Amino acid sequence: MTIVMHEIPTVLVFTTHPTKVIPEQLGQELQAMSDRLKRSPSSPTLFEHRQALQPKDLIQALLEIKPQIVHLYAPLPSFESATHPTIPLLESTALANLFELFAETINCVVLTASQLETQIALLSRHINYVVGIDPAMGEEAATEFSLTFYNALLSGEAVESAYQLGCQTITSRGGLRFTQSGNSPVILPTLTTKSLQNPVPQAFVSQETSISFNSAAVCTSASDEVSQSEGNARFFISYRSQEPDCSLARQFYDTLKSAGHEVFMAAESIQLGDNWSQRIDQELEECDYFVLLLSPKSAVSEMVTEEVRRAKELHDASTTQKPAILPIRVNFPMNAALNYDLRGYLSRIQQREWRSPDDSPIILQEILNIVKGRAKGEGKTPGDDLVPSALAETRSQDPSGFEPFTYPCPIAEPELPGGQVDLASQFYVDRPPTETHCYETIVKSGALIRIKAPRQMGKTSLMSRILCHAEEQGCLTVPLSFQLADTAIFSELDKFLRWFCASIGRRLRLPNRIADYWDEIFGSKDNCTTYFEEYILTQTQAPVVLGLDEVDCVFQHPDIATDFFGLLRAWHEDAKTRSLWKKLRLIVVHSTEIYIPLNINQSPFNVGLPIELSEFTPEQVYNLAQRHGLPWNQTQVAQLMKMVGGHPYLVRVALYQLARQELTLEQLLLTAPTEAGPYSDHLRRHLWNLEQNPRMAAAMKQVVTSSKPGRLESVQAFQLHSMGLVHLQSNEVVPRCDLYRYYFRDRLHVTQ
Repeated sequence: MTIVMHEIPTVLVFTTHPTKVIPEQLGQELQAMSDRLKRSPSSPTLFEHRQALQPKDLIQALLEIKPQIVHLYAPLPSFESATHPTIPLLESTALANLFELFAETINCVVLTASQLETQIALLSRHINYVVGIDPAMGEEAATEFSLTFYNALLSGEAVESAYQLGCQTITSRGGLRFTQSGNSPVILPTLTTKSLQNPVPQAFVSQETSISFNSAAVCTSASDEVSQSEGNARFFISYRSQEPDCSLARQFYDTLKSAGHEVFMAAESIQLGDNWSQRIDQELEECDYFVLLLSPKSAVSEMVTEEVRRAKELHDASTTQKPAILPIRVNFPMNAALNYDLRGYLSRIQQREWRSPDDSPIILQEILNIVKGRAKGEGKTPGDDLVPSALAETRSQDPSGFEPFTYPCPIAEPELPGGQVDLASQFYVDRPPTETHCYETIVKSGALIRIKAPRQMGKTSLMSRILCHAEEQGCLTVPLSFQLADTAIFSELDKFLRWFCASIGRRLRLPNRIADYWDEIFGSKDNCTTYFEEYILTQTQAPVVLGLDEVDCVFQHPDIATDFFGLLRAWHEDAKTRSLWKKLRLIVVHSTEIYIPLNINQSPFNVGLPIELSEFTPEQVYNLAQRHGLPWNQTQVAQLMKMVGGHPYLVRVALYQLARQELTLEQLLLTAPTEAGPYSDHLRRHLWNLEQNPRMAAAMKQVVTSSKPGRLESVQAFQLHSMGLVHLQSNEVVPRCDLYRYYFRDRLHVTQ
């Protein structure tokens, strides 16, 4: 596949550093190459240097210059500093997709950056030659290679010959002198050809870079030796029992085991007689890496979501940042939306995408490299070089975060339930007069709406519609979930309020000016109020509506909760008399009553419009069945509601399965309270949570044992209600529906 350039090629050099902020090493190398090459007989314009701060800059330069060779400096943040970080142009897949569009004109891409393997593997699918230069080889060696390589190309040599000459320059001049240690092997650049049809002679490739990422081999003997020598790591593989998830999990399991690591995979590791919930919790607590195989179905699995929540909780609480979460999307594109909970848990945790078996060796080798780097104490957080997904999605969307609303059709294609119901969904059910009251209230000055309900009742879906309505009326809307805040944010009030102000400003696209308004003399609450009064509210002409979701996260920190909710209450009171504060409207969403000793007169929970979402009525279930194309009557609606009540999520799961003809109503009613039915995932998640709290399990056992309403301690009653497992009838408690009654009678070993 040797391609000889009959014309002198155009070389285009990109750096991802802000203007005039180029590290000394990079500046010297660029200057040396520029001086040497511009003295060549060829036209000086053959060597172009551009600084690409955004993807559009890169695209524009490729269109204008039409280069045959592109040299990218630091497409990953390998030269960044605390004061002037690099700006990654694009994540690996997007960068490869971009270069695919220019593959007919670009013959060679040179990358100078750390963590090269994945980008090289992806680019080499489209580009004839990809050269990788690791900064670890040293400034002098990198410069010498680049000068020789480009001189050879401008003299008409083929890429492979130019590469070999560049490597020869290093080795012939006593290559060891380019290394940090006199007896360590020299690190040479790598050359990968398209589809590896014409690999580079092994003599010119160092041992550290001899892995073929497009081959069927997952790891070489060298990587196996590294894994063994660096010690064993513990892995937890989370996956869904379906294909290709199962096969991929098995491949990961076998490869990691053969590399000397300890691996937990439920199908292989849980034996007959084991308590599965205790075993899963134990393995999560002990693992170093949580490998999440995230497919479309696992993304709506409640057990998978609960495992991610637990792993995130353990990671945030650990001083060693264990387990590291490594999400891999399996046939699940990066732009595909996650459910509300997963989006929060995985925010700022970076991801990879698996599209075919060809991706398996690339991802597995990257995981092994992460383990190797962490074992060496390189200070790198595992997963840092995976692709940012949730954060990138947030930045790319409209600042409101919501899509335009369209009215539902009478009959719609079944939609897999899970998380927030999209604004354009045809399966959102209005619960009059709730929506009308909320729409009327939010457009009033200083409005405050409080939405309370157990999980999966539609709180966030309602909040999104209120924000959408407010936006249509000319308001600026800011949805903010406290689930996005790291555990460290809740360590003290000052840090929390700084995060709160910065988050609101960022979503309004205002520069962060907290340092200008924060004065330690006045205290955190006064500083926060001043930031809103003198900056956020004065910089916006339109009213600002804050949708504060998952405020339950704040309840867990009583000291912060008391001051923060007192602050919201003070702002709401100020809106009655001060015109500036009339511009601020609040939507506060939480799952249950407050279990902390808040002064009710200093919190926002006895003012404003209270909304407690109710279950669907038989009429609403009937209407929803019609939208699914099911020709039901009142008898069938009553049969379903006897089993699952009017719980929005449970009803939608049933209608989805029935509309797709995956089972009949009779089969659903028979299998629903068992782990062979459509609710197995949902029920196992609740059982897992109960078994982690013996007092809660005992309380639930008491509820399902009796055929009549009974009494519990108030805290236990509220906790079971917040989980959505029981109904409160005055001071007594009953199971929410037969689904929970029958399932927990069996699993909690109730004898009749």
